[in-house]
Amino acid sequence: MVDANEEGGSLSYTASLITQGKHRFYSLTIPSDVLARTCFVVDRDEDPIAGFQRLLDKDRAQQIADYIDAGFGTIPTSVVLSAQSISQFTYQRSKRTVRFLENPKSFLVLDGQHRIYGFHLAKSLLRVPVVIYNELTRVDESRLFIDINTKQKPVPNELLLDIRKLAEYRNDLETRLGDIFDLFTTEPSSPLFGSMSPSKRKKNQISRVTFNAAMKPILGLFGEASSSEIYRVVAAYLTAFMGQATERKLEVDVAQPIAFRAILSIFPEIAQRVRDRFGTNYASDDFAVIVSDMLKSVKPSSVKNVGNSVSSYAKIFMDGLKTKSIF
Repeated sequence: MVDANEEGGSLSYTASLITQGKHRFYSLTIPSDVLARTCFVVDRDEDPIAGFQRLLDKDRAQQIADYIDAGFGTIPTSVVLSAQSISQFTYQRSKRTVRFLENPKSFLVLDGQHRIYGFHLAKSLLRVPVVIYNELTRVDESRLFIDINTKQKPVPNELLLDIRKLAEYRNDLETRLGDIFDLFTTEPSSPLFGSMSPSKRKKNQISRVTFNAAMKPILGLFGEASSSEIYRVVAAYLTAFMGQATERKLEVDVAQPIAFRAILSIFPEIAQRVRDRFGTNYASDDFAVIVSDMLKSVKPSSVKNVGNSVSSYAKIFMDGLKTKSIF
């Protein structure tokens, strides 16, 4: 790059000086291999590479390195550094350039530790956006580190799961779960139609995170069945359960995460009884017979104020199954 120069053991890059509040910092791009050679995360007396290895998750850093080496991705987020005195960091306003010595302890990493360790592990080189603070005290560095790492709000898991479909990043399990979720969301005949929230967590609605947590344990029962067939069977079960609960005046809100997970957790027991008694068609009317017998011994008061325990909620229904033989 034309804005990078070596002169007398130092490096220089074009940069912009930015002022925010009482702080000034410099925005620029630096080659990833230079960052790998000049940044550290531990005390100055310790080896920078060993420091990275001790403090950080190598598997996560290796994933970043693999992502870089694959050549298909991009990492546009700026790494945040604090220039140390040993770097002899300077800014020349007339040329809009920063200059610093290439030293293993030139920059303390305030944000982006795993990315920089990933750059060290990667075989490929890329240009990295960087923000550099200069002449910070240890107190300033500590406060900035705390601010950066506590004030950033993570993206909700519900939104990430929704976006992974658009990004075509889902694995086979995620694909099946996502397809089944979408059928419950979009099919007008779905017993959960209007109660699904694809991209965020909402009160009295089932998010992708809740749905996946409930469906994963029972998915293996269906073998290689298609997503539409799994949807058909589970929808038949939920339709039967909701109908029988309403008939017996049980206040069971299937859209509540605890209730939804508890009801699906007992699906294997219900499905086995349906299969033994009616075969493998798994129609809603067949489920209704088994569920009706199960709910006969469930008192309305027992499904109120059940707390946040999925297993405790499920036990209420399982006890109903065991009360008497249903054959």
